[in-house]
Amino acid sequence: MKSVVSISSSVRAVCQYSPNYFMTCSRGLIRHSDSSGRILKSDVSFKARMAQPCVKSSLGCFHNTREMGAVAQQLSNLPFAEEKDYELRVHPEKHLLPKTAGQPSIDTQLGTSASPTKLGHVKVEPLSVKSLFEVEVLPELLTRLKEAPSNEKTEGLATLLGVCVEFGVDYQSSIVSRLKEEWRTHLSKTDIGVIHLCHLGEVAYNLEGKRSEIVEQVLDSVSISIDALTQNETARVYSFLALLKDPHHCQDLMSRLHRHTEKLIHRLQAINISDIFHSLVALQQRQAIALIVKLSRRASRVFRSFQDEELIKVLGALMHFGQHDEDFITAMEKHLPVKIVDADPELTSVVMEFCLQMRCRSEPIFEAVAESFICNSEKYTTPQIARQIIAMGRLSYLPQCSSQMFKKLESVLSSRFSQFQPRALIEVLHSCIHLERFPLNFVSKVFSPYFLQRLQAQGEPLDKHALGQLTQLNLSISLECTYYRGPRLPYYLHVKKFSSMDHSFESPVESYLYNQVKGPLNKLLEGKTYYSTRVFTQPGYTIDVEICLDEDGFVLPLSQWDHTHRRIALCLDAQDRFCSNTHHLLGKETTKRRHLCRMGYEVVQIPYFEFEKLRTQKERVQYLHKKIFPTIFRFYR
Repeated sequence: MKSVVSISSSVRAVCQYSPNYFMTCSRGLIRHSDSSGRILKSDVSFKARMAQPCVKSSLGCFHNTREMGAVAQQLSNLPFAEEKDYELRVHPEKHLLPKTAGQPSIDTQLGTSASPTKLGHVKVEPLSVKSLFEVEVLPELLTRLKEAPSNEKTEGLATLLGVCVEFGVDYQSSIVSRLKEEWRTHLSKTDIGVIHLCHLGEVAYNLEGKRSEIVEQVLDSVSISIDALTQNETARVYSFLALLKDPHHCQDLMSRLHRHTEKLIHRLQAINISDIFHSLVALQQRQAIALIVKLSRRASRVFRSFQDEELIKVLGALMHFGQHDEDFITAMEKHLPVKIVDADPELTSVVMEFCLQMRCRSEPIFEAVAESFICNSEKYTTPQIARQIIAMGRLSYLPQCSSQMFKKLESVLSSRFSQFQPRALIEVLHSCIHLERFPLNFVSKVFSPYFLQRLQAQGEPLDKHALGQLTQLNLSISLECTYYRGPRLPYYLHVKKFSSMDHSFESPVESYLYNQVKGPLNKLLEGKTYYSTRVFTQPGYTIDVEICLDEDGFVLPLSQWDHTHRRIALCLDAQDRFCSNTHHLLGKETTKRRHLCRMGYEVVQIPYFEFEKLRTQKERVQYLHKKIFPTIFRFYR
């Protein structure tokens, strides 16, 4: 049940919407009761209210009833002539009889379990308020709207429908039926703007659902005028369609809207782009790749104009669709470093999440984020901190201020350790090892039986991904921190292989690059019996190509690998092992190479961007010879 102030303020909001029209009435709708509780006509006019500064409501630009309710609440603070101007049926407290044993309470008599609302020295009947609102207030306002100008009538009808939604009026009631009939007549006789149409459609959807006749009528009207939409109207239509969440129902309209938006692309402002991107995500329009790419390019040109919330929507949409433009990355690198210092913490975290998903290793952005973390770490939530550190680790970026950043991170982990979710904490510590930073103080806590029990107790089973991170963390401590004497991960929790479907720990060898290398390598080693491919090691890593030597430096055939003295690991590094915009290996690949070296392998890197430049077989054989020659002295005959 709505409170008295809420009902009164919402009615006032409706009246305040058209101050030039409604406030000229010589007599108000306000009624008050006499001492017997009867409702009397009041002589109170609007003169006292008109004497106050006129507050113009912006209900017309609101897209949902919650925003309308917020304005109504704000308008309720306006000074009014008398407090008794509420439209209520009241019972003076002195007439209320004490409750006796066996007598039903007044709440039961009124048909509500809520306590009667007290207002001064009176008690309010909630049912009388709702009845008065539906029976007398709304009909009176609807009668006045008939004489209003077209624009005011359009928005006024939509606002009244919104009030019905706000107060839970039955959509089959006579007043709602009357409102809908007025709308049908109004739509057929008047050329209504698209923004007003969408406002009406949203209110009708909230009242009756997507099968509403008014919604269908609004869609038909929008379809007729779709080729003449402005950029603001286009964004508004997208928002309306996103509310319906039924792209298949209006697929033709959607296709025409996409084509029209592509024509308007150079007129779109930042807020239009943000709203359209947000709607495309809600509508799951993955097939609109051409429009998404053009929106991304347009966003790069108006990047400076984005507000934080708008930019969060744009980045979220680009991550959702897996699309980005090089110009957009350039715009990010140009404008974000200055913006990040005072930006919304969520924006900073979303930017890092975006860079990680796109494998974009941006020095100016990452440096700005690191400096912001050092200065403003207290304003970040633990999930936001985790996203920033994880992105730097997985993209193998060590900022220039890394010493201060990791000191700050250690301080945050010490003071807020219990606030981190177990999975997020594992992700953070695992990312640190990619940067050769070993958080031994916290590793001992993670490997403790208490933490592992806590991880399982939260209903999050230790899947292969989590176990893989713990195993690699344990392996890193064993290989690179031999002086560590704290707890270790129990052996029964170790994963046997790091290869996984999501390639979180190592990327499999790319077939195309392997086929390019195989021929020259066979010629260099004089046969394929001198090397092995896709070799699994005991700690769990997979080696692309392994070559074994004896103690005299001879290359051994596979049949004599029992006499191996030295091992060579060839890493055939395709594009998916590098950051998308640089030739830096991803964090998981740098960690794998460090560990292979610690395990006794001699690692030889064959990057795609070097090998693909070689055109002839001879050039490729010579290239492999130079790469492997420092290790191989002669072949076993």
